Formats: sequence, structure tokens, C-alpha cells
Amino acid sequence: MIWILVFILALALFLLPQWWVGRVLKRHSEPRDDFPGTGGELAQHLIKTQGLEGVKVESTDSGDHYDPMDKMVRLTPDKLEGHSLTAIVVAAHEVGHAIQDHNKETTFNARIKAAKFANVAQRITPVAFWISPLVALINPAASRVTLGVAVLSILASTLVHLITLPVEWDASFGKALPILEKGEYLNEQDMKGARQILLAAALTYVAGSLASLLNVWRWLRYLKH
Repeated sequence: MIWILVFILALALFLLPQWWVGRVLKRHSEPRDDFPGTGGELAQHLIKTQGLEGVKVESTDSGDHYDPMDKMVRLTPDKLEGHSLTAIVVAAHEVGHAIQDHNKETTFNARIKAAKFANVAQRITPVAFWISPLVALINPAASRVTLGVAVLSILASTLVHLITLPVEWDASFGKALPILEKGEYLNEQDMKGARQILLAAALTYVAGSLASLLNVWRWLRYLKH
């Protein structure tokens, strides 16, 4: 019974935030004639005003993000060319990450290093799970070691989620929102919408962190038996 409840909780953590985020983004995705520029144009403007030399903007089909290796703010076409509130706010958020990189902020650099480690760990996880039954045939005790390695690999992903949350929160509420407010890029009503968009995006990382912790807890309980 407890596992059914855990499964339902984990499913809710994944689906409910995604549903709400989609609803919020869609609500603010209508084109606005009163906006003087697109999300991409705002990103380029902010890069210039914030003194982020070498940072550029380009289109992507892989989701909005900032690439610290190529110093590139990448926006999906609807954000890059869109005149919606969502396009403006998302562009400002990604420039927020560029500012973190420019300032060499500790949490941002820690996230990059953790992500690289997690990528390696994710390759180890399926191998460890696959060989665990084979090892169990030879030495049951040793199979717990391979399972432990797999769990540690999953834990690496959890670590990335936990580090990512404050980084994303700062890019939104420590960087993007103050810039939009001080620069008077949005009116008071649109600023309320901007906060909703940024909060919705942050909740996806909260959900990911909690779901990841639940997954680690499930495997740790298994190893105890």
C-alpha cells in the first residue's frame, strides 16, 4: 500500500507542476502589439546594457537555455521571435544565467561541475543495474555493492537538481525580475504576470528535486533489506 501512495505522490509531483506551468505560459503567450521588440531583441539589448561581452543569442529547438561553454543564450523560435510576455520574461531569465556566468558566481559554477559529474554517473547507472543480477549469481553480497553504485549515480542526479534550484531562482528573482522592474520594461500588471511565469518555472525544479529524492529514498530502503 505504501508503494502505491509513493507512486501516486511521485506522479503528482511530476504532472501537476507541468500542467500548471503549461497553463501559465500559455496564458501569457499571446502576441502583444504594445511590446516594442521580440524576446530575442530584448536578450540582445540586455546583453549589451549588462556588459556581457562575447555573449550572443541564437535560435534552438532544444529548449530555452544558456550555454556557458559557447557563451550563448539559446531561445526557441517562439521566444526568439515572439512579442509575448512569456518570450520577454524567458529571454530575461536566460540572460540572468549569462550574468551569473559573467560574475563567476559560486553556485552557477558548482552546478556546471555537478552536471558534468551527473552525465558520467548516468552512464554508469544502467550498467550497474544490468550487471547486478549477474553478480548476485556469483556473490549475493557483492550485488549489493553494484546496486549501491547505481544508487550513488542516481544521487548525483539528485544533487544537480538541488544545486539547480537556487541557481534558477536567482536567475529569475535575483536577476531577471529586478532588471525588468528597474528598466521599466513592463507595466505593473505585466510585472505580476512575469512573477507568475518565473514562479511556475521554478516549481518545475522543485518538483524535479522532490521526485529525485523520492527515487533515491526508494532505492536506499531496498538496500537496507
